[in-house]
Amino acid sequence: MGKLVASDLIAAIEDYAPLALKEGNDPTGFQIGRRDKSVERVLVTLDVRPETVQEAIEQNVDFIFAHHPVMFRPAQNLDLSDPQNQMYADLLTHDITVYAAHTNLDKTNGGMNDWLAEALQLNDVQPFNITDYQPLIKLVVFVPESHAEQMRIALNQAGAGHIGDYQACSFSTTGTGRFQPTEAANPYSGQAGKLEAVTEVKIEVMLPAVMQAQVIQAMLAAHPYEEPVYAVIPLANQQQPIGIGRIGQVAQSMTVRDYAQFVCETFDLTGLRLISNDPDKMVQTVAVVGGDGGKFFPAAVQAGADVYITGDVYYHTGHDMLAAGLSVIDPGHHVESIVKDKMTQVFEKWAKQRGWSATFIKSQQKTDPFTFIFNAK
Repeated sequence: MGKLVASDLIAAIEDYAPLALKEGNDPTGFQIGRRDKSVERVLVTLDVRPETVQEAIEQNVDFIFAHHPVMFRPAQNLDLSDPQNQMYADLLTHDITVYAAHTNLDKTNGGMNDWLAEALQLNDVQPFNITDYQPLIKLVVFVPESHAEQMRIALNQAGAGHIGDYQACSFSTTGTGRFQPTEAANPYSGQAGKLEAVTEVKIEVMLPAVMQAQVIQAMLAAHPYEEPVYAVIPLANQQQPIGIGRIGQVAQSMTVRDYAQFVCETFDLTGLRLISNDPDKMVQTVAVVGGDGGKFFPAAVQAGADVYITGDVYYHTGHDMLAAGLSVIDPGHHVESIVKDKMTQVFEKWAKQRGWSATFIKSQQKTDPFTFIFNAK
């Protein structure tokens, strides 16, 4: 297992959720600490709050990954009587590096809003409010026939070969590879100075360009040759759309009111807010944007949503939603805590693929600031 450095982990995160996708005023990305720090223990959290930092200190954490940036607003001073400033001081004192992936993680394919759509059991999920297109590439690699299936599995697990509703897509042809090892070589097959002919398989897979680094790393790890031959080719195919939200079809038709109850149960909530002119209307199409997504409701209407799920809906925006004939379920902002499970799984997969010797820990802190109190009268 290899040592993990903060800059390597950051590079992997930014391959997965490119900073170019973030909303313009979002202070996402590197927050506090050192990029050259050796990382052995990573805490995965939704928010970086004083209690989260204390948890990190107690767990001897080197790196905090958060969905929400720790520094939404610049510090006006360094007065440590301010709990926020004291939190920054604690992070620096204990040499903890902090990185946040926020709206870029919301928008990237396979990110926050895909996780929420999955939790909501939506089918035929597509992005909406499309603002970007993700270019596609083709990876071509030559591998000995004995390792072809192992290579196809590794490429699929790294995220290559996913086309629409299909995965593990590839094309293979068999031929003869010829090479002559030099005296300095340490060949998997053949002897120095002798021309070798090997039955090889040419494997071709398509993938998003942003996943190039992680897929090539997985390919190299699965390849038996010390000098693998491969090529990366830009494609003219239709690019993958990227949008802030996701829209899909419910697994089972139900009323708006019943669907709100389903959302409550799915995210283990004690309450939520429902905005609807007709709570008994049947639901077929649902759009979702995690966090504060009120401003995207016109795009949800345009996309054909019966119900829009998002948090932190403002009073006047709620009136506008009703006027547009849209039913809205506001489960709050904290449903994004799904990031703790999902990014921990992503990190653990990367560690296995890339040989990182690091431990990834889900924060146990519940950082939702709200408590629902019900009127018993």
